[in-house]
Amino acid sequence: MLDLADSAAQEGYRTFRTAHDRDAAHVVEDLASTTHGLSADEADRRLRQHGPNSIPTGTRRHPVLRFLAHFNNALIYFMLMGAAAAAVLGHLIDTGVILAVVLVNAIVGFLQEGKAEDALAAIRSMIAPRASVLRDGQRVSVPQADLVPGDVVLIEAGDRVPADLRLLRARSLRIDEAILTGESVAATKHTDPVDANAALGDRRSLAFSGTFVATGQGTGIVFATGLQTEIGRISELLGGVEELTTPLLRQINRFGQRFTRFAFVGAAVLFLFAITLRGYQWDEALMAVVALAVSLVPEGLPAVITITLAIGVQRMAARNAVIRRLPAVETLGATSVICSDKTGTLTRNEMTVRRVVTPGQAIFVEGSGYNPGEHRLFEDTGPRSPAGHATSLSLIRTGLLCNDARLRADGAEWHVEGDPMEGALVTLAMKAAFDPENERAEWPRLDEIPFDAAHRFMATLHKMSLAEPVVLIKGAPEAVLAMCTRQEAPDGPTALDAEYWSDRIAEAAAQGERVLGFAMRHLPEGTERIDFPDVETGLTFLGIVGFIDPPRDEAIRAIAECASAGIAVRMITGDHAATAKAIARQLGLGEDPVVLTGHDLDQVSGEDFARAVRETVVFARTSPEHKLRIVQALQAEGRVVAMTGDGVNDAPSLKQADVGIAMGVKGTEAAKEASEMVLMDDNFASIVAAVHEGRTVHDNIRKVVGWTLPTNGGEALTVVIAILFNFAMPMTPVQILWVNLILAATLGLALAFEPSEPGVMRRLPRRPNAGLLTPFILWRVIVVSLLFAAISLGVYFWALNLGRDLETARTMVVNTLVVLEIFYLFSVRFLHMTSFTYTGVKGTTPVWIALAVVVVGQLAFTYLPVMNTIFGSRPLTLGEGALIIALGAASFVLLEVEKHFIRDRFQDD
Repeated sequence: MLDLADSAAQEGYRTFRTAHDRDAAHVVEDLASTTHGLSADEADRRLRQHGPNSIPTGTRRHPVLRFLAHFNNALIYFMLMGAAAAAVLGHLIDTGVILAVVLVNAIVGFLQEGKAEDALAAIRSMIAPRASVLRDGQRVSVPQADLVPGDVVLIEAGDRVPADLRLLRARSLRIDEAILTGESVAATKHTDPVDANAALGDRRSLAFSGTFVATGQGTGIVFATGLQTEIGRISELLGGVEELTTPLLRQINRFGQRFTRFAFVGAAVLFLFAITLRGYQWDEALMAVVALAVSLVPEGLPAVITITLAIGVQRMAARNAVIRRLPAVETLGATSVICSDKTGTLTRNEMTVRRVVTPGQAIFVEGSGYNPGEHRLFEDTGPRSPAGHATSLSLIRTGLLCNDARLRADGAEWHVEGDPMEGALVTLAMKAAFDPENERAEWPRLDEIPFDAAHRFMATLHKMSLAEPVVLIKGAPEAVLAMCTRQEAPDGPTALDAEYWSDRIAEAAAQGERVLGFAMRHLPEGTERIDFPDVETGLTFLGIVGFIDPPRDEAIRAIAECASAGIAVRMITGDHAATAKAIARQLGLGEDPVVLTGHDLDQVSGEDFARAVRETVVFARTSPEHKLRIVQALQAEGRVVAMTGDGVNDAPSLKQADVGIAMGVKGTEAAKEASEMVLMDDNFASIVAAVHEGRTVHDNIRKVVGWTLPTNGGEALTVVIAILFNFAMPMTPVQILWVNLILAATLGLALAFEPSEPGVMRRLPRRPNAGLLTPFILWRVIVVSLLFAAISLGVYFWALNLGRDLETARTMVVNTLVVLEIFYLFSVRFLHMTSFTYTGVKGTTPVWIALAVVVVGQLAFTYLPVMNTIFGSRPLTLGEGALIIALGAASFVLLEVEKHFIRDRFQDD
């Protein structure tokens, strides 16, 4: 079963495809490693030799296929039909211009899709999982890709296994291997070898890359990485490039299909009308219909909307909110309720011990975070026997030894490797003058019972030389007290005073502190293993420790912003009810916020449950089932729910929520896989920032639609009116295409970069089923189309009445439409307020760049001889140009007055 790698053998160690049938010690020896892990230098050397521990992503489509896919669109088909008709009639210039527009649209979409795929690939790398390993004997966190054969990895509930591991230690370890075996029940793991021919699901001594740890803890040595792992052999199961589609884009595509059918029928009717009732020759009528077709089709709209979405994704990523699934960009703008975890999201997640309570004594601790600083608990020299503090020191030592965390100094900053509360206990021990490494060496750990939500405590077995073994316990105070019969005191153990401890726990919780209880029990000499019967009774209670995790200042401001935006905030936590309520007050969720516990929720159902969820601000002591029911109850009322989570137990509610939000720093892989968005800083303020950007994206898409459709509508109306009243076309098909091309590729695209309108977070959330064509935008499309058609036709007949030739009149119409669209752009930039402001007039850099391109293009269209030949345009006089600009300015004033009086009559959302 061993696959000997020649390169590895030359280095003095072997790597394998499998290792389940070998004793763990032999695997460690063959890998030239130790149970304390590799050195950093050796790990770097092996990484260069073996390469990164990663699976190649799915194959991206060939660029040619990606380019051709942009022609697979109903609107484009309609354009190509028009080009074919023009070619049949010998209008080669018209044909060439139509094909050029289609080609430019495909190129823009192709380039943007490539950028979007690159952005999504970069985002995936931002949320690449990390692994806890032993390097140089110390626990450190490294990127999963940096793992090498011989690394010793620590795993626990909620983690994704980062590589194929031969287990060295397994405590209550069960792993969900469904992605490999199809088994729905998690596999129980152990360290004993199994038969060499055991099926994959029976290799209980291995943990496979990509599987999820359901319960317990374990340590394993890496024996296979990257493509050598089991998941590497079936890497096609791992997703490739994320599909660049959203419900919005599918809606646009459906609109294109319906629109094409409508336009085809309308064109056929108009064609027959022109021949039978207006005496058009069939070729003239066909070209008129082609002109109508190209004027109606908003061929650049899908590409611009895609760009707008991609820009929103990039803006959110810049504000620490990484979008994993593009539909979340749209949904965020409609979020009406945010259900947030407390720890690390609303608070700093820098736990600090604030009080230590033992029988008859309470010590209040100074300082914050993990830096022990100069704060000391006792003035006495050394931690061994300060007068009157023996019980406190016993409790503090218990917190240090029954603990898996390590502190790491990075210059002036201190960081915890492991659980934040355990890190705070290490800091507390250092403030009491304990040396953590010395204490752990003097009291080596023999065995342990890992913490699990089912029993709510952790127990470790220790033995100091010449002392009897002792089991140390820490956990939820209620759970620990239930296992105790006595309590420690300066003069020796006494009967447990449960009422006293209940009061002390409530007192600490009322101050917003999280509380842990501590206990111990001496065991008979020779004890080397512990199980639940050893700790469930007969313990001596040592006391409690109160931790505080202060609210983030930015979270307080973000919650106030949510209130002004009509977004409700619900805090869902596993903390004690009194603790949760105290933190909620500090966060500004109310002077007396309504709090319900999971037990309270279990007592109600149906409408009573829905009413309880509606009226409650804080949910404490909740289970995964409670979180799921809360989200479902809010959704049943039509709310759009964003839900945060970090643990494997949060996955169901994250999946159920409209926007699942996982924590990027402390979040498990299970939570990230179930979410639509990942917070790279675990900060509630980043959620609100993402909602802000989501609203901006939706506003900008509405602006693009509201600006594009009147352009096409105005052009189409001029063609239809010309046919109905039997006069020469005010614009030729190629001139209409020029207008569409020069405007959509410049001004339309500039709207995708628009910043947020003032007051975007002072509006109520939009309805999730609200379409892009809101009543106000639909009204504007109709009014602006009519206005543009009227002004264009007015200019057309004015020019003809003055004796200008048809080509000059048409040139004036084209320039008039372009100028009208330029001024209309400045109006549509603000949908919710007037554009008669300095900010509205000065525009943005993308707007002015686009405007410069349009002006240069129109000057070339009007005065460049080659453009005159292609498009049939003619030079205009200075007076004619001034008149056109004056008409554009007048239209801007008229539309702003209309916006002022009409806007409030419509309910956009």
